[in-house]
Amino acid sequence: MSTGRADVKSNLRRRLRAQREERYIEHNLLHLLTLPEFSKATVIASYFSYGYEPNTIELNQSIINSGKTLLLPRIEGDQIIWVQWNGLSENLKANGNIQEPLGSAFENLEAIDLVLVPALAIDPEGFRLGQGGGYYDRALPKLRAWKHGVVFNFEKMEHDLPRDSWDVPVSSW
Repeated sequence: MSTGRADVKSNLRRRLRAQREERYIEHNLLHLLTLPEFSKATVIASYFSYGYEPNTIELNQSIINSGKTLLLPRIEGDQIIWVQWNGLSENLKANGNIQEPLGSAFENLEAIDLVLVPALAIDPEGFRLGQGGGYYDRALPKLRAWKHGVVFNFEKMEHDLPRDSWDVPVSSW
């Protein structure tokens, strides 16, 4: 990756994180339950929000309450593995600021129908700016699921974001 593109991404991340802190409000993600992709899905990969990200706690509970299988990510090395979570806090452990599920890996990645993807920003073509760790950049190509980017409205960019050859666009946001 060129230093120029890396600097642009780094500066954009810093600016967007500051905007999140200034504008943070309880952001209701329950509108995602109305997506056709949600109603068709039986296995949904989500994540535990932290800091000033759009709050996924209620959404995750709604997924479980609807009888769907909820998967959450756990970081192992430089990879995301997906683990089924039943909604009980005793089946979580803290990894830094992030809550991760305990349990064994969900092996059948082809069974995942919908994946909710965290982002700091998404451009008009669905390319996202993540936190910079590359975990989702490595995980998304392995999934055939519908990919829905989760951002605040002000993080839906009107211009293209800097991108690299490994970036995978989300299907909706």
